[in-house]
Amino acid sequence: MPVARVTEIKSTSPQSFEAAIREGLFRAHKTLENIKSAWIQDQEIVVDERGEIAEFRVLMKITFLLHD
Repeated sequence: MPVARVTEIKSTSPQSFEAAIREGLFRAHKTLENIKSAWIQDQEIVVDERGEIAEFRVLMKITFLLHD
């Protein structure tokens, strides 16, 4: 029976929430093996001094299987 673990990461992008998600998964894949799923726990934006969106941030939980 497989055993899974969940880890939490925060990733950012100046372009969009989707780009932040993709960047986070890409980076997590460099370190974690057997990633099976991810869910977005929270989203936030950073606003610059002109009132425009400077950065998109996501907090996600990534589930991966542990080796036997």
